[in-house]
Amino acid sequence: MPGYFREVVPCREVLSPKGSSYLCAMGTSRLTEETLSKACIQHFKAIEDTQYILSGKWRVLIISMLAFRTMRYLELQRFLSGIGTKMLSKELQHLEINGLVNRTVRNTKPVTVEYELTSYGKSLKPLLDEMARWGQEHKKRIVKEVSGK
Repeated sequence: MPGYFREVVPCREVLSPKGSSYLCAMGTSRLTEETLSKACIQHFKAIEDTQYILSGKWRVLIISMLAFRTMRYLELQRFLSGIGTKMLSKELQHLEINGLVNRTVRNTKPVTVEYELTSYGKSLKPLLDEMARWGQEHKKRIVKEVSGK
């Protein structure tokens, strides 16, 4: 991986709260890719892989909506104000290809298409819950800073 990391702050391995895996904890001095531990590089690559799956304006919102219940295509489009039909189709297809969403075509008149999270997709719920919690705390912090000035 030469050249992948230019100048980065160092990683040191520390036990996670559960004690089962290693996480990278950032230090203060500068290191290069040669001095990063294999565990830190794997940690960063795992984050990069997750970021690839969840990147974009709409994917996390789609997953979080489907975490609550199965939804039809038009329901999703109504709830996601501002998303176009092509974009919603593309994002749902990406999530389906990556095994996060199941697409079911119902033989009704007119034809109904429903989307639901797979069990693999549901494994993202703790991450989404933590993102929501962080977002609420961040909003409180910003409101407090603005109102305090």
